[in-house]
Amino acid sequence: MSAPVLALDGIETYYGRVQALRGVSLSVQPGEIVALIGANGAGKTTTLRTISGLLRPASGSIRFLDREIGATPPDAISRMGVVHAPEGRRIFPRLSVRENLHLGAFARRDAAGMKADFGSVLELFPRLRERLNQKGGTLSGGEQQMLAIGRALMAGPKILLLDEPSLGLSPILVDTIFSVIGDINRRGVPILLIEQNARKALQIASRGYVLETGAIVKEGRAADLLSDDDVRKAYLGED
Repeated sequence: MSAPVLALDGIETYYGRVQALRGVSLSVQPGEIVALIGANGAGKTTTLRTISGLLRPASGSIRFLDREIGATPPDAISRMGVVHAPEGRRIFPRLSVRENLHLGAFARRDAAGMKADFGSVLELFPRLRERLNQKGGTLSGGEQQMLAIGRALMAGPKILLLDEPSLGLSPILVDTIFSVIGDINRRGVPILLIEQNARKALQIASRGYVLETGAIVKEGRAADLLSDDDVRKAYLGED
């Protein structure tokens, strides 16, 4: 197996005196989609925030392309290519779709690459092309999610951290978003995916991890987790 793009080893993260992550270890290989599933409050978002530098781990190792980044500032981590699309979209509502997308590339200096990525985003999300001059706050929820993912892609990710991309969307739009996530991955971007819809996440992923109260309690091939009795009962709504 090739070296992982991202590897966490024994990560412990706290909010003040409250421990949120307890020895979390996981990896993402080149070309993979890896799903991280678990109940609300299990520590999934904390894991992504720790990877992207918004929280600093108390102990453990985070390696990106074989470089330790556990103490690296978040802006530097983003410039390295670790791009985080957070839960809740967090677009700029008073800026146009075009302006929101360009802000995703604020740290880049490769004009030709930015232009190519802009075209790729509009190819992935034709609806955004139709709304380039529309203010972000006037978009539907699904369109805002497309914009949030598109803005993340404009940063030129070497790995994409996606936090709840289908949250609050209609079933049809959920299918659309997951189809696009597959397209992004097939274009060569490895993805670490947090998703409350565990079935959808595991159906698209290569591998998965189950997080409970800040600790990894199961891991394996996504297909194996989909057929695991405990996972089916706890996260897939099956008896």
